[in-house]
Amino acid sequence: MVESNIPVGADIMGMSLNGTKFFLKQHRIALRNCGIIDPEDIEEYIAMDGYRALGKALTEMTPDEVVQTLLDSGLRGRGGAGFPTGLKWKFASGNRGNVQKYVCCNADEGDPGAYMDRSVLEGDPHAVIEAMAIAGYAIGADKGYIYVRAEYPVAVQRLNIALAQAREYGLLGESIFGTDFSFDIEIKLGAGAFVCGEETALMTSIEGKRGEPRPRPPFPAIKGLFDSPTILNNVETYANIPRIILNGADWFSSIGTEKSKGTKVFALVGKIKNTGLVEVPMGTTLREIVEDIGGGVPGGRSFKAAQTGGPSGGCIPAEHFDTPIDYDNLIEIGSMMGSGGLIVMDDTTCMVDIARFFLDFIVDESCGRCTPCRMGNKRLLELLEKITQGKATMADLDAIEHLAMFIKENSLCGLGQTAPNPVLSTLRYFRDEYEEHIKDKKCRAGVCKELLSYSIDADKCIGCGLCAKNCPAEAILGRPKEAHTLDASKCVKCGVCVEKCKFDAVVMV
Repeated sequence: MVESNIPVGADIMGMSLNGTKFFLKQHRIALRNCGIIDPEDIEEYIAMDGYRALGKALTEMTPDEVVQTLLDSGLRGRGGAGFPTGLKWKFASGNRGNVQKYVCCNADEGDPGAYMDRSVLEGDPHAVIEAMAIAGYAIGADKGYIYVRAEYPVAVQRLNIALAQAREYGLLGESIFGTDFSFDIEIKLGAGAFVCGEETALMTSIEGKRGEPRPRPPFPAIKGLFDSPTILNNVETYANIPRIILNGADWFSSIGTEKSKGTKVFALVGKIKNTGLVEVPMGTTLREIVEDIGGGVPGGRSFKAAQTGGPSGGCIPAEHFDTPIDYDNLIEIGSMMGSGGLIVMDDTTCMVDIARFFLDFIVDESCGRCTPCRMGNKRLLELLEKITQGKATMADLDAIEHLAMFIKENSLCGLGQTAPNPVLSTLRYFRDEYEEHIKDKKCRAGVCKELLSYSIDADKCIGCGLCAKNCPAEAILGRPKEAHTLDASKCVKCGVCVEKCKFDAVVMV
């Protein structure tokens, strides 16, 4: 049996990136084949033990044993909520053979800065196909759907190639491995609606309707796609399953922490030297990911915060730099795992503006079905914009907290219920920045344009004229080789003068 993980893989790929062993602390399970095999050649996947897990499940295990293996492994959903995968399968496993059931894959990855699922689909599509077939056997389903956004053309192309190859080899279709089990998969393209990452909205979209969430209960395991029992897992969750079936539940549960087993894939982006996909055991600290794997914050800047969980997550400040990352710890400090986006921020980041950015995304992506999300997040965004424009009062800050909690408690689906998280987490850890914006009309990071002003230090200005030549508003005046002046009434606060000045003569306050 080929065991493909890193640090074993570090012997193959242990190059030094900016002085950091990027792969040394990684342990690759979901990403085990990505970059190793040709994703368009099924035989290369088979050479890496591909479809052995499906063969083992169909010929050596009962459906209940497959479900129990998933339960014993402790695998939790990698799409954000962290619900136990085996428990979800168990809920849908009753009445096998008597009712139509479905297996769905959520590949509608929409978080800003996240590309974990896309990379698995592009680099190892057969792992997802094999896992979905195993899931079909476990719950008694003969049909699967992969819901993938149309903005992922390479992933869609390789999925189509992989599905055709699996059918040609008899690994999808009728009588798989000579058994009476039949299963096939269809691809459904999404239009890029963030709300369709929510399971009931995704299923509604597959049915050809507007992608809007449904009230729960009933839950999809009882009444899901086309009103039939349905299980839905995301790409990364499925990518773990073949290896769990082959190596056993104890192997997987030995990795990670007591309540968060296995590994997690993160898209490490932002103010970090080494960006890329990172797969580490649950319980790895944020410091290890940022400093040991990511190489730290570049340019001599200091680490300020990390955003996990995308628009639904929260900001982790430097005071929690050594917190082990797992589902429960992240919730305790006001964030969440989410699908795995990890955005690093340095001391040039304005935390009020970060909260505004993510909420602006949520407002655009809300389906509009429920009033707390549709209207509440708009009002919340307006209040944040007042703060960044220097027009807010301390009463607005109180209103933000009250409204954010109301939205969390009263929204219909997970999108609305988690939308205020970036606001609440930044208020929790960076309240002083909010108060500074309101009371002092100041943005310490120099991001909120309405709170900035520019001037020219006559002692440093040599009259080179670079600032004046590049000013789009013609707000800078002066003769060559003489100190220039800046007309604040004309200044549009674009910051070009600061960028062009080589003598630090333009002062931003």
